[in-house]
Amino acid sequence: MKNVSFAAAVALGLASGVLVGYSALAGGDKVAFPENFDRGTLYATVDRYDNKQYRELYATTAAVDAVRKGQPIPSGTVLTLVQYKAQLDAAGEPLKDANGRFQKGDLVAYTVMEKREGWGTEYKDDIRNGEWEYQAFGPDKKVNDKANLTACFTCHKPHAGQDFVISLAGLKGTPDGAMAKPAPGPGVVSISDFKFGPETVVVSKGQTITWHNTDSSPHQVTITSPKAQRSSIALKGQTTQLTLADAGIYDYICGLHPAMKGKIEVKE
Repeated sequence: MKNVSFAAAVALGLASGVLVGYSALAGGDKVAFPENFDRGTLYATVDRYDNKQYRELYATTAAVDAVRKGQPIPSGTVLTLVQYKAQLDAAGEPLKDANGRFQKGDLVAYTVMEKREGWGTEYKDDIRNGEWEYQAFGPDKKVNDKANLTACFTCHKPHAGQDFVISLAGLKGTPDGAMAKPAPGPGVVSISDFKFGPETVVVSKGQTITWHNTDSSPHQVTITSPKAQRSSIALKGQTTQLTLADAGIYDYICGLHPAMKGKIEVKE
């Protein structure tokens, strides 16, 4: 089995884990638990500082082979996100191994996305994710009937350009690249441990803002007000930028991890 060390956060797009409180889309019933998922390719491992989880992402071998040959993700592809609690110390902080990675604790849940030819036709265009369906399972491998599968569709929808798979770079085996080391100065924000630093950045009109991702997870700057705007996704060691032409206060989040919040103050 291939083991590609690609650090991704929410590779299946469930930014804060399996959400509850809404009715699930009926289409989730099409997705059965993938009993042999671990015979495929483990293409990502993730340390989630925001919810203290360790995660593994698996893909069917045919999907990895196709994508790494530059071909589209094939029908029959199954991507499986396995969520574990991180082991914690006496202070409630994640324990780390010799490589600085979280140590795997108790199994929490599985989230699965599956692609089949002809799937998705029952959805309206504003929610449909091509031919993908989603399902959430508890640690007992039984369907979590309280999971909000609609959130999966909503989270993946902006990523239509990469077949709705946020972790496509991981499937391709794209290397992390050299670690970005933010230089001090105006308009520079570091992303570390699922936090923006500084939380509020002050720039002038037309000045480019640069975010340096030093996390092992991908992040995407998403301005929520006064007008929605997204940056490109930055993997570990990469940067992403935005330039704002108008003065004002802009609130933003990470589009992949909405609990991460920041603010941009643009002056005249």
